[in-house]
Amino acid sequence: MAKYVCVNQETCISCGSCGAIAPEVFDYDDSGLAYVHLDGNEGRSEVPEDLHDDVDDACEECPTDSIKTSDEPILVPKD
Repeated sequence: MAKYVCVNQETCISCGSCGAIAPEVFDYDDSGLAYVHLDGNEGRSEVPEDLHDDVDDACEECPTDSIKTSDEPILVPKD
């Protein structure tokens, strides 16, 4: 099954857990906010299957529930 992911940067508190759990998926911008570096946090690129468990773990550990996953592209609106 496909998996897509994005981070809501408006609720991210830069705790660092997602990057520690899944560094192949998450990174941090100049402000320290997490984002999905697979596609610039757009929610359009499919997560490689071997990283699904890491993404699920990062989602569960996010203290602000800022990580969103879906089985379809999320299509994050641009500012």
